[in-house]
Amino acid sequence: MAKQTVSDLQVEGKKVLVRVDFNVPQTASGEVADDRRIRAALPTLTDILRRGGSLILVSHLGRPTGDPAADAPFRMDHVAARLQQLIGRPVQKTADTVGPEAQAACAALKPGGIVVLENVRFNKGEKKGDVAFAKQMAALADAYVNDAFGTCHRDEASMVAVPEQFPPEQRAIGFLVEKELRILDTLLAHPKSPYVAVMGGAKVSDKILVIENLLQKVDKLLIGGAMTYTFLKAQGHEVGKSRVEADKLDVARHVLELAGSKLVLPVDHLIATKPEAGAETKVADGPTIPDGWFGMDIGPKTIELYSGIIKDAGTVVWNGPMGMFEVEAFATGTRAIAQALADSSAVTAVGGGESAEAIEKFGLAEKVSHVSTGGGAFLESLEGKSFNSLKVIPDR
Repeated sequence: MAKQTVSDLQVEGKKVLVRVDFNVPQTASGEVADDRRIRAALPTLTDILRRGGSLILVSHLGRPTGDPAADAPFRMDHVAARLQQLIGRPVQKTADTVGPEAQAACAALKPGGIVVLENVRFNKGEKKGDVAFAKQMAALADAYVNDAFGTCHRDEASMVAVPEQFPPEQRAIGFLVEKELRILDTLLAHPKSPYVAVMGGAKVSDKILVIENLLQKVDKLLIGGAMTYTFLKAQGHEVGKSRVEADKLDVARHVLELAGSKLVLPVDHLIATKPEAGAETKVADGPTIPDGWFGMDIGPKTIELYSGIIKDAGTVVWNGPMGMFEVEAFATGTRAIAQALADSSAVTAVGGGESAEAIEKFGLAEKVSHVSTGGGAFLESLEGKSFNSLKVIPDR
């Protein structure tokens, strides 16, 4: 069911509290290292301003400890400064989230104005979902918009308890969350066949729920990354010194049995004497990896096999790298999968975290249908979970 969006809100003359996900990577000096998440929120923010509203923005940044000195890098000052550059308007940053300075700044806010509140996780009430804290925050504004897809899977105050303080007609999702939900609806409810999922990453345990849910929907599930070796070991193959989750072999066997011919494993590997740059490498033909060697990436035959399956697909979802792509010698498989998605005429979605990082690194993000801004939220959506942060937003 479609949710009420920011377009449905009457924002003229109103102060709109927007929960954004400005949890951006930072340099050692605290500067914004990658502003993609800030840029992703701009359509919602500029729409509210264009229609005569004002903005009160709230986000978390990093993992504050509660120690003011240690938490200094997590202040929102650099984020607010970067937003000001991007949006081309003055941005006021407050030293607190719901305290006297925030109250004064929000009370004085005029149409077209922008206030960025201090890091919401500096307040213990945020993680606890505290209602008293939520009421203080809600009192700053007239309406609420959730445009923080990357945090939708968390029941924190700014995601659930805060919107509950507003009348239903004053709660909405932003354009970014709307876009994420639209692509997830395609992936989970209305995929075009053939439907292909590409799953990589290190651990079977991290992806098991996603794999089990997607196996009910996809035509092919292509496996890569270090979890490959747990599956191969479960089939009885030797995998050398490659990483294996010994306590997940039974889980892997269960998945293999459940999947039948849907699940496709690598037919060759790039292997190395050490899991690091500069190590000796070679291709191991076939599923087996020789004693003393580490599996580090999918091999050339697997790249050809997987790329062919992706080329013929109607819908492709990709989550997790094919190898240790941060080391150039082991990046070939991940780059090839990214290129296969970019070249495909299918609906192509890249799910958060390392996959999003990889497709950006290879300069191919603009060539796929969608790159999710949510790591955990995207993954949990693929598991079939629903989120309280979205349940509190009325249906259209």
